[in-house]
Amino acid sequence: MRSRPLRSTSASATLVPVDDPPDVMRAVVIDETGAPEVLHEASVPVPSPVLTELLVRVVAAGVNPTDAKTRAGRGVSGAIAGYPATLGFDFSGVVVQSPYDSHPFPAGTEVYGMLAFPRTGGSYAEYAVVPTLSVARKPASLSHVEAAGVPLAALTAWGLVVETAHAHEGQRILIHAGSGGVGHFAVQLAHYFGAHVTATGSARNAAWLRELGAATVIDYTSLRFEDVIADVDVVIDLVGDVHDDTGTRSLGVIRPGGLYIVVPTHSFPGYAEAAAAAGVRATSYRVIPDGGALATVGRLLDSGAIQVFIERVFDLADAGAAHESLEEGHTRGKIVLRVSDD
Repeated sequence: MRSRPLRSTSASATLVPVDDPPDVMRAVVIDETGAPEVLHEASVPVPSPVLTELLVRVVAAGVNPTDAKTRAGRGVSGAIAGYPATLGFDFSGVVVQSPYDSHPFPAGTEVYGMLAFPRTGGSYAEYAVVPTLSVARKPASLSHVEAAGVPLAALTAWGLVVETAHAHEGQRILIHAGSGGVGHFAVQLAHYFGAHVTATGSARNAAWLRELGAATVIDYTSLRFEDVIADVDVVIDLVGDVHDDTGTRSLGVIRPGGLYIVVPTHSFPGYAEAAAAAGVRATSYRVIPDGGALATVGRLLDSGAIQVFIERVFDLADAGAAHESLEEGHTRGKIVLRVSDD
């Protein structure tokens, strides 16, 4: 493949050399939904960007619970148009093709973001197309593997803490599953904006959660949180009612008129009615792939105000094992697939 010359619209921009994309690429796909074993390597066509889309060479891909749910036949599997299908929302990589020469993300720019899966192919592949409004420049302080663990989880946390809870000085926020992918970002962001953070987690993660900014950590394996906390302003529930009635129990620790936010889809079907009966406000939440918000998150990461924790890194070919690890539960931070060389 011949090298493409670098072009930049900014004297200060640093671009990475890029090659013309091949016709086919390596990807991990599913031919049907099922157990992790349905994930397998295949050779598939490299996608073609249209209109304002970028073509990106994927260096690393984040693995999220919604990926595993979709693979198993839940999640967004109903929107998959056909098989074989490539999973994955999160990526970090290098722009190969931009819509036009003076585009803000010219070829060679290191970017990270969220793909429009399942409307397009996912990030478990060597190349992907992505809407320009869903990406930001990769934080300079992070490797591609670290950056790939950020987008979906951090944007979810941003939407929960900043846009929905409006975290501020003195506010009391309870965050369930604080050591998970979304949770560890939510704890940090709530602390950054001045809230008093209580997080539920296991004993092994207690010290780490305090380092991230939790003022109080409740070991859910030995204590019932409603026995030790009350009158909080906001509960961010990353568990729902499917595990030990966490959602229902959470409504009892919120002050009158406080806010309950539930994240896992279908995890607490009757939350709105239950919250109204308890005298509190309630909403669900789904992530918005906002490149502007992701750029802000990137600046916080580069400044050291927040951090991403990657617990395990798997090669692309081992995506099935990555899903197995994720579904075992108790993951601290994120799991990432290494797709290609940095």
